[in-house]
Amino acid sequence: MAERKFSVRHVPGAAPIAIVTFIALYAPIVILIANAFNAGPVIGRWEGFSLRWFASAMQNEAFRNAALNSLIVAMLAALFSTLLAVMAALAITRGRRLKGEGGIFVVLNQPLLVPEIVLAIALMIVLAQIKQATGYHGLAYMIVAHSTFCIPFAFMPIRARLEGMDLTLETAAMDLYAGRFYTFRRVTLPLLAPGILAGFMLAFVVSLDNVVVSSFVKSPGQETLPTYLMGELRRNLSSEIYAISALLLFASVTVVAASWLITRRKP
Repeated sequence: MAERKFSVRHVPGAAPIAIVTFIALYAPIVILIANAFNAGPVIGRWEGFSLRWFASAMQNEAFRNAALNSLIVAMLAALFSTLLAVMAALAITRGRRLKGEGGIFVVLNQPLLVPEIVLAIALMIVLAQIKQATGYHGLAYMIVAHSTFCIPFAFMPIRARLEGMDLTLETAAMDLYAGRFYTFRRVTLPLLAPGILAGFMLAFVVSLDNVVVSSFVKSPGQETLPTYLMGELRRNLSSEIYAISALLLFASVTVVAASWLITRRKP
């Protein structure tokens, strides 16, 4: 008699545990979104459907400035971290095997392993000394800090894409006397493009949602959207905060969904 394969669906109690887990994860998010569309000012008491809090958020100059800072930092940090991740992934997957390659992976993934607050304090100490030496206090420091911890998030999908690619086309191009750069530009890069875009999107979302590193590195008046929300929560919890949080959630979900659709494509 053939042995039946293991399936989690046949484990007693697996379905109820999974349902409870999903409810615990997503019920608070559903409540937040519902309150964002609540017409009344009292949180927890439904007074009808309305978009008034979204309109109020759009008229809030502090929110607009924080959102603009977040977009600038996230776009540039994602761009720089993706460029560095592409170079690192190419060096590891297409270069000669190096001694201590496992150590290189550990270094690249260090921001994933170290608690975020430790990395934030370390970046704050280093960048504070640079601020003191240069006298410059612009957004560039936050962009550098975000780029640092976004590198491993961009590196993972790019490296996975490179390792899953068939080397036949690259080898054939070189056999036809194509140079390394020409082969990279006309063969490797088009095949790698979905992985690069996925890594960029993932780094963008991680930077956009970050609050710990931003709180430690930012200069006075340089609010990003997450730090602005944290400050507003300390002063007053209103339905406008729910609306802003819902907008941030929709933006993050859209980018993550697009990244998932891109990475589904096979090389």
